Amino acid sequence: MSVIGMFTPTKEGGWSGTIRTLTIDAKLRFVPNDNRDSERAPAFKLYVGRSEIGAAWRERSGEKEYLSVRLDDPVLAAPLHAALFPTEGNREAHLVWRRWETT
Repeated sequence: MSVIGMFTPTKEGGWSGTIRTLTIDAKLRFVPNDNRDSERAPAFKLYVGRSEIGAAWRERSGEKEYLSVRLDDPVLAAPLHAALFPTEGNREAHLVWRRWETT
């Protein structure tokens, strides 16, 4: 697993930070989705500037909550899937990516 972003909480209840990979260096915002029309709707919409580039859903693994993240952009061959893990006390969060193994 690789940490590809560091984020801090926003006043609006979201997250703000930077995602960095070999080909991506962008400021990314997780904005609460206040217009959720179903349980399956994403909890957050993701923005670079004013462009919506993805979404995030609340998930749980044991006692830990995290966000399942999906980023998409025309320059990407496929959507980028990652997870945002808040640290203890929600002072910051790490965006973690790993390549899915195909067999």
